[in-house]
Amino acid sequence: MALTSSKSWSRVFVIAVPYLWLLVLFLAPFLIVFKISLSQDVVAQPPYAPQLDLAQGWEGVRTFLSGLSLDNYAYVLDFSNEFIQAYGSSLVIASISTVLLLLVGYPIAYAMARAPRGIQPTLLMLVILPFWTSFLIRVYAWIGILSREGLLNQALMFLGVIDEPLEILATDTAVYIGIVYSYLPFMVLPLYAALEKMDLTLLEAAADLGCPPIKAFWTITFPLSLPGVAAGALLCFIPAVGEFVIPDLLGGSDTMMIGKSLWTEFTVNRSWTVSSAVAVLLLLVLVVPIVIYQNVQQRELEASK
Repeated sequence: MALTSSKSWSRVFVIAVPYLWLLVLFLAPFLIVFKISLSQDVVAQPPYAPQLDLAQGWEGVRTFLSGLSLDNYAYVLDFSNEFIQAYGSSLVIASISTVLLLLVGYPIAYAMARAPRGIQPTLLMLVILPFWTSFLIRVYAWIGILSREGLLNQALMFLGVIDEPLEILATDTAVYIGIVYSYLPFMVLPLYAALEKMDLTLLEAAADLGCPPIKAFWTITFPLSLPGVAAGALLCFIPAVGEFVIPDLLGGSDTMMIGKSLWTEFTVNRSWTVSSAVAVLLLLVLVVPIVIYQNVQQRELEASK
């Protein structure tokens, strides 16, 4: 009886720990930000109202609730403001970057999965190696590479590819380069995990039946790697939508991304309430692909049973 009770408590503990983690580090901060997004800007500290005064009892609670409104969301969703354009631009840039990451990362992951077992750990370490350097330093390095007098322009002019330096820095192209470089490991690792565990006898059987290698890839390899493709796409798309550092350092004044708009609203305009509304709406936008991915995974799991 004591052993059964101990097992039940252990099961409860294992289940409770992740939920407690989400409660403390996600739900509680989200509720705070959501509350601020329903407030109004005031010249005070903190710079928003109303404040909940529990010393006044239920009267304080009623006063607090009556002061909340959705005005900030109406302001953010107004098409006359820049936020809608910033949301759309962020989704476009993140989508294109994710496609580019897939085009670059898939051959790398495929080569790693088909490499001899002895060198696969070394190749894996080389993919992870950039994480040993500060993200900010790595992005700053691209300024020196992409500038008019940078290494890229000097190399292209030395090879005779161009006659004049290209204007790459402070453009959307620089933002794409920065995102692809920074998030490439997040695409390669899930793809490598999916490709590495694939049963190679399927390809051997296809070859024995006269299937060309290209057709075998599209009918066997790629469909079996789709879980890795979906995982890598989510790991790259979600942070890329809210990216701030890369568009701020590598992008120009015309580069509109919601992370940059949120930072401007919070630090320059000093509007905690509007920036909180922008953050809440951004989170809701990013929840959509996660829910779709979970539904697809659940259907595949049910179909395999």
